[in-house]
Amino acid sequence: MPTNKPLVVITGKNGQLGRELADLAPEYADRFSFAFFGRDELDISDEQQLTKVFEELKPAFLINCGAYTAVDKAETEQEKALAINATGVGFMAQLCKQHDAKFIHISTDYVFNGQGTKPYEASDETDPVNYYGATKLAGEKIALQNNAESIIIRTSWVYSQYGNNFVKTMIRLMKERPEIRVVSDQVGSPTYAKDLAEAILHIVAGNPANKGGIYHFSNAGVISWFDFAVAIKELKQLNSNVSPIPTTAFPTPAKRPAYSVMGKDKIVAEFGVTLKDWKMSLQECLDKL
Repeated sequence: MPTNKPLVVITGKNGQLGRELADLAPEYADRFSFAFFGRDELDISDEQQLTKVFEELKPAFLINCGAYTAVDKAETEQEKALAINATGVGFMAQLCKQHDAKFIHISTDYVFNGQGTKPYEASDETDPVNYYGATKLAGEKIALQNNAESIIIRTSWVYSQYGNNFVKTMIRLMKERPEIRVVSDQVGSPTYAKDLAEAILHIVAGNPANKGGIYHFSNAGVISWFDFAVAIKELKQLNSNVSPIPTTAFPTPAKRPAYSVMGKDKIVAEFGVTLKDWKMSLQECLDKL
């Protein structure tokens, strides 16, 4: 591995964001070298394994895309969710501080209770309504406690050509069924993982020293899951009938926030990140699918 270029270590290589980052990495190959780790190669809740990575590779950046993301299962697999989403994040932040590396960590809109009526700012009060959200909030707090220079990026409704996500599920269901029902009273902003990956590498390339803190990123626009499904149907020209239902008609083990729109002015002002319209990004992803 070339030693003359700063090394960017990325965890969660098999997830949606990890794979989009891997696709974009060659565009930055003249400036950085990259090392990607999946959960089979690196347990991010294991301090010894993380320490070994730092001692052997000496990264300049650590981008943590690894997470426990099974929202409903987190209600029962609490210990596992907490170890990955909080304890491990604390280790990573601490190691970055010790080794003078920049830590970038991905968090979630689920740190809010969803009772808001205007976009949540990074400084707004947090109050998660499910255990997944509680573990992600704990991870944010421990990261900043251990390393005030940590950059935390909260995002929402992530989808991609990779992995399992709402967009791919909707396409499959619409092809299988004459009618599908989708929740219409949960409102937020989708995030195309490729756009988030571009924003992260833009931040890395821009020398983000002394810019620690919490930032929000998603695509521009505000929609419900029902609106999202209708847009997928129209853009894919599928024939299934999409009907709106309230959250109460679709109970889940973990509660979901009703309103999770986030204000993104801070990330735009601080890093010059571009926000794309949600529908344009959806079209781009559908073209790849």
